[in-house]
Amino acid sequence: MAYYFSTKLKNLTFKDAIARTTEALKSEGFGVLTDIDKKATLKNKLNVDFYNYKILGACNPSLAYNALQEEDKIG
Repeated sequence: MAYYFSTKLKNLTFKDAIARTTEALKSEGFGVLTDIDKKATLKNKLNVDFYNYKILGACNPSLAYNALQEEDKIG
C-alpha cells in the first residue's frame, strides 16, 4: 500500500515542474510558505548527492483560518 501520491510530468524540467505546480496552487488560492530543497540540504549537511527533491509547504489562508476556527490544534 502506497503512503503517498505521485504524478509524472513528461517533457518538463524539474525547475519548470516546480514553477507549474506553484502557479497551479496560486490559481486555487494557495501560496507557498516554505520551499525545502532536500538535494541542497543533503549536499550541504552530509556532502552527498541526491536527486532533485523539493517540499513545497502550501497554504490557503482562508481555508486555514476556517479550519483553525473549528479545531485550533489542526496545525
